[in-house]
Amino acid sequence: MILHLLNRSPFEAESLIARLAATLGEGDALLLIEDGVNGALAPGAARLSGTPAKLYALREDLDARGLSSRVAAGIEVIDVGGFVELSAKYAKTISWY
Repeated sequence: MILHLLNRSPFEAESLIARLAATLGEGDALLLIEDGVNGALAPGAARLSGTPAKLYALREDLDARGLSSRVAAGIEVIDVGGFVELSAKYAKTISWY
C-alpha cells in the first residue's frame, strides 16, 4: 500500500499522468495537492478514476484555486488533518513531480 502525491496539473504532464495511473495498485491512494488538484475535475478525474486506488484532493488547494465546487464524483476532499492521517496510514509515499 502506497500513498502517491501528485502536485502537477494533469493538463501539463500527460506522460507523467499515464505513468502514474499505470503504477496505482489495489490498496494504494492518490492525493492531489497544489496544482495537482486540477486532476479532481473532469476530464482529468476520468483518467484517474479507472485505477484501483482511492482518490483524494486537498481542500485547501482546491479552495485556493476556486475549484472546490467542481470536484468530480469519486474523489474525496480532505483537509490538512486528513493529509496527516493518510501519511500515518501508509508506510510508503511516492511524490510525482
